[in-house]
Amino acid sequence: MINTSLILLIIVAYFLMLLVIGYFTSKDSNNDAFFRGNKKSPWYIVAIGMVGSSISGVTYISVPGMVRNIDMTYMQTVFGFFFGYLVIAHILLPVYYKLNLTSIYTYLRGRFGENSYKTGAWFFLLSRTVGAAARLYIVVVILQQLFFDTYTIPFWATTCVLIFLILCYTLKSGIKTIIWTDAVQTLFLIVSLILIIWQLTNALDFDFNTLTHTIRENKHARIFVFDDWHSKQHFLKQFLSGIFITIVMTGLDQDMMQKNLSIRTLKDAQKNMKWYGFAFIPVNLLFLSLGILLLVFAEHQGIVLPEVSDKILPTIAASGYIGDCVLVFFLLGITAASFSSVDSALTALTTSFCIDILDVEKLDANKSKKMRMKTHIAIAALFVIIILLFDLSKNQSIIDSIFVIASYTYGPLLGLFSFGLFTKKQIKDKYVAYSCIASPIICFLINEFSSNFLDYAFGYELLIINGMLTFLGLIMIQKKLK
Repeated sequence: MINTSLILLIIVAYFLMLLVIGYFTSKDSNNDAFFRGNKKSPWYIVAIGMVGSSISGVTYISVPGMVRNIDMTYMQTVFGFFFGYLVIAHILLPVYYKLNLTSIYTYLRGRFGENSYKTGAWFFLLSRTVGAAARLYIVVVILQQLFFDTYTIPFWATTCVLIFLILCYTLKSGIKTIIWTDAVQTLFLIVSLILIIWQLTNALDFDFNTLTHTIRENKHARIFVFDDWHSKQHFLKQFLSGIFITIVMTGLDQDMMQKNLSIRTLKDAQKNMKWYGFAFIPVNLLFLSLGILLLVFAEHQGIVLPEVSDKILPTIAASGYIGDCVLVFFLLGITAASFSSVDSALTALTTSFCIDILDVEKLDANKSKKMRMKTHIAIAALFVIIILLFDLSKNQSIIDSIFVIASYTYGPLLGLFSFGLFTKKQIKDKYVAYSCIASPIICFLINEFSSNFLDYAFGYELLIINGMLTFLGLIMIQKKLK
């Protein structure tokens, strides 16, 4: 029997902790603190917080669950992530710091023109809004099932409450507060993950040697796929997709880059990116190992697992087979993961909309601050609407959905920045939006044709193709030399 009073106590205590951190970090509540943390963020604190922001509630739920269907092959993508972080550290960050950017999309205005700038910003706003809403959706569903349904509280109300909690501690100082709250939440996330694995190990009566042997020899322990080119899990597809997913979803994403740009120097920002990228490997390996342990435990206990892989961990955590402490650890972990991801996304979206679309830097300080706060609240309300719409589709792994969405919406950003960084050509700025819109549409048609007539389903490599199509489109609209 789930102790709903305990769940409520955890949620309240956790929120109060974040509110206290928000109070002490928001005394200097101005736009520079909100957008750039006054350029005083310690790189090691940023690195810790970025792990939590990247993982989110999606990883916490989907990665252990995906082991049942695709084994541990997700690690191929994770290895690609690391090399993507190196590209960001040595190619993108030097450009951003040299130009002293607040919004990274300002680069596009200087390189190509106003239309390119606005197009890049709008693609980010679309991508991150949908992605962040999807990440929070998963924790709303779980809390709804474990707690709020007991009191007949509707799903929409649960969504509003959680968004309101995030809004409370991010509204005043944005990135300056989030740097610290995300670091604390990442620690909660990792500790809860380790404690769940420890509890499962005790329940199975395993010592450390038995634990590692069980994971290593399990039929789902396969990491590398080299023998089936048609498989979405083929190494080359996953590895290259991992590199490009990282470049676009971190290096070309205002959310993740805003934290880096709050660090005082380029050298420290590069340290942050490398250590953060390295830490991502063992953390994801732990999540996948947890996935194997969950399957082993379910088999030992005769537990019938749900058809949807995302529900495997929540089902076992709430089953009572391992005790209430696992449920507590699980709730702490998923809440920490979800809040650390969504709070930074909300801040980044506010920053991008204010600077790239509203151009608030041209307003006086008071008007700029009021506009920023109104935008922050409006985007939070938009999150609520999207989450409610997302709830209509429940038949797919959430993490897979996010990467599929990213393949279509981040591709144009990949093409734009690649063309700007690796060529010296100028383009007809007024036609850029058409090229960026056409590329995802062509990608979709290619994927449909390939799936229906060639028996080949594209995976995350669609992102690379999308970026290439945008790049080719920009070549077609380049200015001719006089």
